[in-house]
Amino acid sequence: MKRMVALGLVLAIAGAALYLAQRRQHGDAVNPNAVLNAAADWQRDLSRAPMQLTRLPDSEETRIGDELAQSYLALEPAHDAQSKMTEAIVIAVGAKVAAHAKRKLDYRFHLIADKDFINAFALPGGHVFIGQGLLNQMKTEDELAFVLGHETEHIDHFHAVERVQIEAQLHKLDLDALAAIAELPMSLWQAGYSKEQEFEADREGLRLAALAGYSPQGAIDMLNRFEDLDREYVIHAETPPEELSQVAVEGLEGYFRTHPLPSERMAQARAVIAQDGMDTRKAETPLNEERKTANQKTR
Repeated sequence: MKRMVALGLVLAIAGAALYLAQRRQHGDAVNPNAVLNAAADWQRDLSRAPMQLTRLPDSEETRIGDELAQSYLALEPAHDAQSKMTEAIVIAVGAKVAAHAKRKLDYRFHLIADKDFINAFALPGGHVFIGQGLLNQMKTEDELAFVLGHETEHIDHFHAVERVQIEAQLHKLDLDALAAIAELPMSLWQAGYSKEQEFEADREGLRLAALAGYSPQGAIDMLNRFEDLDREYVIHAETPPEELSQVAVEGLEGYFRTHPLPSERMAQARAVIAQDGMDTRKAETPLNEERKTANQKTR
């Protein structure tokens, strides 16, 4: 009985917090970073216990994710030849990584061809999106594998679907209705998860990438780059502003606001590498040279 009372109290607090978050979100229809930050402030530390008691079937989770992905992809402009080639690389690397996930879902990978979008996110059921802006920060497929592994684990460990369930309970959404699912904005998935969940995605995503044959040095390189970006554009703004647009810088600020400190993520990555006996001397795989050359011309 006491457990049920405690559970009810946790759910009530979570619902109240999310209600306030959503009321704050509607105030800014122009800048999605305000939505992202408001959602992160209230949602990151919610208890997962209520959702674990009412887990959606995989088939239902996949249907919801498919409908969300279709609605988001409809907003994206058609890919040109270069973007198609880049997305093919993302799909190939993602498939290798996702093959080692515990949940055997139909994982699918998509490119958002926007050089100002320095982020990646996952949807329930298996869809993973990555921005061209984040890809432009990478030099190897190993770095890409770590990022895609991280997002895959947000699906594999039910983080993404739990967010849908929280939203549905808060707003009394009928998840059987397409219109209700369409109410979930893309910015909802860019908001970081709890610190524990982000560390879990890093830890297990690194392991997925290693199982797929990629060097763990890719994770170290990517986290080093995140540290540089945080220092250059967020903390000290040492780099000339023309290197990245103001939109991209605002996106970075939102990303670092909703994730653990890069230094903390780096410390965990090194600990996992040592614990698992991974070899950071393993050769890394450069990203396609033609793609890299084309991307450099856009920066």
